[in-house]
Amino acid sequence: MIPLRDDNPTRTFSFVTIALIVANVAVFLYEWTLPSEPAIRAFFADFALIPVAVTEARNVDAYATVLTSMFLHGGWLHLIGNMLYLWIFGNNIEDSVGHVAFIIFYLLCGIAAATAQIAVNPDSAVPMVGASGAVSGVLGAYLLLFPRARVLVALPIWIFIKLFYVPAVLLLVLWFGMQLLSGSATVGREGGVAFWAHIGGFVAGMVLIPIFKRRQVRLFQ
Repeated sequence: MIPLRDDNPTRTFSFVTIALIVANVAVFLYEWTLPSEPAIRAFFADFALIPVAVTEARNVDAYATVLTSMFLHGGWLHLIGNMLYLWIFGNNIEDSVGHVAFIIFYLLCGIAAATAQIAVNPDSAVPMVGASGAVSGVLGAYLLLFPRARVLVALPIWIFIKLFYVPAVLLLVLWFGMQLLSGSATVGREGGVAFWAHIGGFVAGMVLIPIFKRRQVRLFQ
């Protein structure tokens, strides 16, 4: 199921969510301007998160990649998927916590996601990139705040696409369950999708949202 939009209105303009999307797209477009494959590899070597570089603390710059890696993506589908989820669910979380708090919340979820992935594969030399971990934190927060919201999804069936609404709780629980199953199958393996970053970010979002939400915002709406 591919989410397209939710039916959950916001009270404020979500300029931080939009700014994050613009920043991710801008960095990806910059990647496309790099003149050669070696230049791209060098760019990723400098700004992608490499778990073994962090665990062995080779230099201070390695810790900075925990943040910079959140704005890198390995391809158009990677970027579009992350930005679609951020666009659909991020605005309501930003509305619930406030603009400045949302920036902090988003980055903390990304840091928690990176920490989870490093904990599972501390010796990995495979670069880790993407906003997936931070966006997963947004999904975890949405599950606690708006489980009753409805999400319009597209379900490809052969050459047809069926559109229908599902409760957010169903979509997000299914999504998290898939991450758990996939993550369990990748323990001890290098490369591929960083499922444990998704899991870590999602759990972090659930833990942090009761702290970050505005006082008047209720859980389980």
